[in-house]
Amino acid sequence: MSTSAIFEKLAFHAPHLAGKHVISALPAFIYGTAWKKGATSELVYQALCNGFTAIDTAAQPKHYREDLVAAGISRAIKEGKVKRSDVYVQTKFTSVDGQNPGDMPYDPKRPLADQVNASVLSSLKNFNFADVVAEGEDAQYIDALVLHSPMPTLDQTLEVWQTLEQYVPNEIKHLGISNCNLFTLMDLYERSRIKPSVVQNRFYPNTKFDIGVRQFCREKNIIYQSFWTLSGNPSLAWSNEVGGLANQVGISTQSALYCLVLGLQNVAILNGTKSVQHMKEDWKAIESVESYAKSHPENWDNTLARFRKLIGQPKP
Repeated sequence: MSTSAIFEKLAFHAPHLAGKHVISALPAFIYGTAWKKGATSELVYQALCNGFTAIDTAAQPKHYREDLVAAGISRAIKEGKVKRSDVYVQTKFTSVDGQNPGDMPYDPKRPLADQVNASVLSSLKNFNFADVVAEGEDAQYIDALVLHSPMPTLDQTLEVWQTLEQYVPNEIKHLGISNCNLFTLMDLYERSRIKPSVVQNRFYPNTKFDIGVRQFCREKNIIYQSFWTLSGNPSLAWSNEVGGLANQVGISTQSALYCLVLGLQNVAILNGTKSVQHMKEDWKAIESVESYAKSHPENWDNTLARFRKLIGQPKP
């Protein structure tokens, strides 16, 4: 891969969207909004003002505030910081097992398909920007709807997926799945009409850094979204490979780890920092590392090769 393309946006492979004007690629970082509670709106707004154009949330009030995510996006649109068509909005359907019994976006006693429909309609209601978008611009849609985790059985997982497929490509542009292993992903890919565009998984030692899943994603043109990239990898953050890159380029070890994970290719990273300074630093780090890789390609290649070895990935 050319060093000029190390951190380029990742293009979606979505035949079902042929001819439609939609976001065609994901940036390196997706702003993660879990556990931000009442601060969600302000943090989303700040993220959109400081380099982020992709936002991740979920219809799961237990851990996310979808309504406040929408409020932050709405404010940024209203103030002219972004256009709706430039922002990638990703939310999730979360099963009963992942919900707070007293606060969920559907009736848990209803059939599974009804639960999915109610959740999607709730999300679409939140992400209706008709009052702030320009006349003639699409105001109510979701860029990606992710199944938060596989259901207890494959049949149930497929039922959820097939229910979501009915909204594609109008109300929903892309589908994805999170917290899944390789076998579930392969089954879903083979049996689905609308193929997954994204997979969002923990990138950490317990799953051997998802080497098999990431390989399958590359083969099938599915974008891999990494989360727990920092919190799940303290040993990587303190490794010689990460520290060496940080010292060479003059960036934080956290930003250096992000850049090495991005260097694995076909990876976008969930970045949930609450610090505006860190937002700026992380985006700046990508520019700095890309410049370093162009001016010192052999050093970059060697560092990346050592990092791959560190995580047990034998080849690019």
